[in-house]
Amino acid sequence: MVLHGCSGLPGSVKKTWSERLSSWGYVVLVVDSFSTRGIKETCDGLHSVDRVYDAYGALEFLSKYSFVDPRRIALMGFSAGGNATLEALQSGGDERLMERKFKAAIAYYPDCSATNGDMAAPTLILIGELDDRTPAKICQEMMTQRSGKGSSVQLDVYPGARHGFDSAGLKTGIETYGHRMQYNAAEQSILASHAFLKDVFGG
Repeated sequence: MVLHGCSGLPGSVKKTWSERLSSWGYVVLVVDSFSTRGIKETCDGLHSVDRVYDAYGALEFLSKYSFVDPRRIALMGFSAGGNATLEALQSGGDERLMERKFKAAIAYYPDCSATNGDMAAPTLILIGELDDRTPAKICQEMMTQRSGKGSSVQLDVYPGARHGFDSAGLKTGIETYGHRMQYNAAEQSILASHAFLKDVFGG
């Protein structure tokens, strides 16, 4: 299950990650939280969308297909989608109200202030050292303040990397909403994501 960021559903998520995850043997459902609501983006903070309930609604939907193992579904999110991923899997949060559960989570460059770090399923957080939109320091602080309850959490901080580091469309780098975004740690993060999923689900 894949959640996009605040700018909507880019090709890097809709096509590239779908094809990548499919090549690893996974069924992929990309959740578009904006189109049906008539929203173009939420990066300016003017719109609020309950992405956590979008994720669980999609989980319920996907779990009904015969070719999907409902016991082996992970949630992956990018930026604002990463925030929602952490919120969705936080122990004692909304997940406690849900009948169906995610079995793993991957959050790309999330705002780690969205969670206390106690997660209901194994979680991988990937962030750039130089990210000035969702600073790595907040994730590092979150890791030191975890209670130790819940499932394992792995934090990978990529030296010299910025927000959006996996998006090939950002090879030259851009400034958006006062923050730098640039492609420069894709390979490492992709390998880490693949290894994490294999470790959690086997195979």
